[in-house]
Amino acid sequence: MTRTRKTWLITGADKGLGLAAAKSALDQGDNVSVTVLAPDASHPLAARYAERLRVYHLNAKDVDRIAPVVSQAVEAFGRLDVLVNNAGYGLLGLIEDTAAVKYRPLFDVNFFGLAEMTRAVLPVMRRQRSGHIINLSSVGGFDAAAGLGFYCASKFAVEGFSEALAQEVGPIGIHVTIVEPGPFRSDFAGGSLDSVATHRSDYAAASEFVKEYQHTKHGKQPNDPARFGPALCALVDADHPPLRLPLGVEAVERIRAKMSSIEADLDRWQTLSFSTKFSD
Repeated sequence: MTRTRKTWLITGADKGLGLAAAKSALDQGDNVSVTVLAPDASHPLAARYAERLRVYHLNAKDVDRIAPVVSQAVEAFGRLDVLVNNAGYGLLGLIEDTAAVKYRPLFDVNFFGLAEMTRAVLPVMRRQRSGHIINLSSVGGFDAAAGLGFYCASKFAVEGFSEALAQEVGPIGIHVTIVEPGPFRSDFAGGSLDSVATHRSDYAAASEFVKEYQHTKHGKQPNDPARFGPALCALVDADHPPLRLPLGVEAVERIRAKMSSIEADLDRWQTLSFSTKFSD
């Protein structure tokens, strides 16, 4: 059976996982619109895929430009089948040391920009009675890590938002999937990672993690960005896509471990948990 060509919109696709997703979608013959930070809307794939790629400059914090960009993307190809909310960055630092001037911009990009992009796309998909919204979270959006508190919090927000969204739009034919990558050898631990210095001995283990993270992680992550795009394409072509898709052995193992820990706590504290019920 011939595969139906799809139309994608991918945010933050100038490098890393967003670029990998765009390349895979284009390689399989789909139409793709991407947003990039480059002011001139330049893109490494533009010349090779001139007929099926459209590139728009957009900073995810510039919420007033999101709706016009979506309108242009829809006008370019006539519909929108897949939204990949990929734009985002990391923030490394202890919670006590991280000021609002650092963590509020993080939420502007990782959560509020994602929410506004989703809201701009929903009327299109609602009219179509079809579509797939893929929100990039992280394994840290399910299982938080000391030293990445605000980053994990922004991704936890993405997960709660996505769960509720899936319940709202599922009945009208729109799928929602939360993608939870483990460590990929992308730019996340390099140029896409902001950090806050710390020297607090009271938080020795977390402080050491923060201090050594980029040195020990960047360029040594176990997952290949080139395999991210094909995984996303397989997800989009699935008849019944999941609400959550962890990517990487580490992501699956951490999620399973946390689920086991939660179940153990529920069992251990069930008597106290049930104690608040009215005694009828």
